[in-house]
Amino acid sequence: MPRSIEVTVPEPSQEPPKGRAPSIRDVARVAGVSHQTVSRVLNHHPSIRPETKQRVLDVMAELQYTPNRAARALVTSRSRTIGILSASSTHYGPASSIAAIEAAARAAGYWVSTANIESSDAVSIADGLAYLRAQGIEGLVVIAPQVRVFDTLAQLSIDVPYVTLQSTGRDPEHTLSVDQIAGARMATRHLIERGHRSIYHLAGPQDWIEAEARMRGFLDEMGAQDVPTTAPILGDWTADFGFHAGRELLTVRDFTAIFASNDQMALGVMHAVRDAGLEVPRDVSIVGFDDIPEAAHFWPPLTTVRQDFAELGRRCVALLLGDLDDAAPEYRGTIVPELIVRDSVGAPAF
Repeated sequence: MPRSIEVTVPEPSQEPPKGRAPSIRDVARVAGVSHQTVSRVLNHHPSIRPETKQRVLDVMAELQYTPNRAARALVTSRSRTIGILSASSTHYGPASSIAAIEAAARAAGYWVSTANIESSDAVSIADGLAYLRAQGIEGLVVIAPQVRVFDTLAQLSIDVPYVTLQSTGRDPEHTLSVDQIAGARMATRHLIERGHRSIYHLAGPQDWIEAEARMRGFLDEMGAQDVPTTAPILGDWTADFGFHAGRELLTVRDFTAIFASNDQMALGVMHAVRDAGLEVPRDVSIVGFDDIPEAAHFWPPLTTVRQDFAELGRRCVALLLGDLDDAAPEYRGTIVPELIVRDSVGAPAF
């Protein structure tokens, strides 16, 4: 009688083959559901039982499964993508706005695609918009500190819900911004209330919307308090400019305080004051704008104006996803900044 031979058949692997990213069918197999069920979980279908949804989500995490965005767009006819058209995105304000929008979009289950443009180049602006349209964006955020970008955009067709983060006065229904004028008035008022009457303003570049608004806020508050006004000094946002401007001003020494339009220029002025053998705030008081993370660690810690970028991003995404028309009134309009009082302001020395 022939002997029987026992063959052991290995269990099928629960993991996808090495070298290949896990697919939706791998998730379905490990979770013990159909791939249609996994698809319904991905698309937030209301008919999925909570325990099934959780099992699928746990398996996705275990396998480190990442949904294929392009494939989902083909199936759902939705990209779940918000586009950002951004100029000057290396500066603190625009960069912080982009980060805040990305965080708010992820929380809402959306992707973000950013097109960086040259603000002085109409072709670059048109190409950036075309790039975002090609991805089927469902909403657009325009972060363009220069007026000329909006001049170009006005000639182009924007066929998706959009929000601009700079207040130009041209399109209030689609504008969401931080009240730069109010912030500048807070900074200027703080110096005046501490007794200063000889105050210089170190402004940002003339073609920046925020720089113009902060300069206007400074002039408005000086006028409202009946304080003599000197002509603002146009800067370029850099600490180097603040340093050299501070050195020039200190040769005259006809002021007791400086309101700088951003924290980097304020840092440069502080350097110039120390370089001249003087001290902040004993000899010169300084206020900045933006409250960059390092501002609290300048010496002395800098009094400045804080913009709530997280709230800006949350409102921006809420407006876009509400298609603007149905958005709650509190999401519209301007966000009031906050004066952060530290140690760089004191009473005038003379």
